[in-house]
Amino acid sequence: MRRREFIALLGGAAAAWPIAAVAQQPEQMRRVGVLLSQAESDSVAQSYIATFAARLRELGWTEGKNLLIDYRWGGGNTTRMPPLARELVVLQPHALLAATAVSAVQLRQYTLTIPIIFTQVGDPVALGLVTNLARPSGNITGFTSFDYAIGGKWLQALKECAPALARVAVFFEPGNPSSIQYVTAIEAAASSVGVGLVPSPVQSEMEIGQAFASFPAAGIGAVIAVPTAAVVRHRGEIITLAAKHRLLAMYPYRFFAVEGGLMSYGTDMANQFRQAALYIDRILKGEKPSDLPVQQPTKFELIINLTTAKALGLTLPTGLLVRADEVIE
Repeated sequence: MRRREFIALLGGAAAAWPIAAVAQQPEQMRRVGVLLSQAESDSVAQSYIATFAARLRELGWTEGKNLLIDYRWGGGNTTRMPPLARELVVLQPHALLAATAVSAVQLRQYTLTIPIIFTQVGDPVALGLVTNLARPSGNITGFTSFDYAIGGKWLQALKECAPALARVAVFFEPGNPSSIQYVTAIEAAASSVGVGLVPSPVQSEMEIGQAFASFPAAGIGAVIAVPTAAVVRHRGEIITLAAKHRLLAMYPYRFFAVEGGLMSYGTDMANQFRQAALYIDRILKGEKPSDLPVQQPTKFELIINLTTAKALGLTLPTGLLVRADEVIE
């Protein structure tokens, strides 16, 4: 081989070495923290997280390869949330997922720099999380679950089922600011619907049992369960006691109706976690939360459990059944 050709060959090989070395380097690991209010044993919360992780995989993020996810579960106890939020922030993840309003509020207390994506938040402006939905400032954005005005629709649907309905109890969580705003919105609609409202703060199974025991004397004919971690955690007890006391009941999520509740009206929560994964993906690729608008739900689903209605001896109006997105039989 001629000397000039040999030198050229060496030069070409040397130029190729850095490229090969770069190609063989492992992908940079990203870290995401997830804060949930629910108990780790909650099957619905687990399904949401599975949906979130599956969507991230579709977007090219694989746990253990280029992504590490740290989960913290509040167990339905609001007092546990501050230390859990602090734990996640100390880990300095590249992004945080706040899976409820309580999670979002707590994480925001501990960081104004780490990007936070929230889900299941009713009114992020009222909670002080963002100042503007279209152009959120700071380090937080996400997906709202309801317009609080949905409380009026919950009442109207119950009244449509039972025109003589006079008093309705509302289960809410006293330490949850979002929960209290739902009660306020329902109270505002109660007079126009023609019912009296009885707010019932509940956090434990014992308090739920005591509330139901007091309803007959109070003339309660129906129950509304607003979306809170405590209500979700104790949904089995609420559904069972509503049936036992032969009360109409309205719930915020589809899985309540699937598990035996009379009716639910709300958004597809699993879809919020799919969308949150997309926002996390965009954050990990360099976008800023302030450039991602807060997304509001565009579709609400009415689910009716006809088996439960029949067990209550309830004949549901045809108009309500026609409007239902799903009738469970």
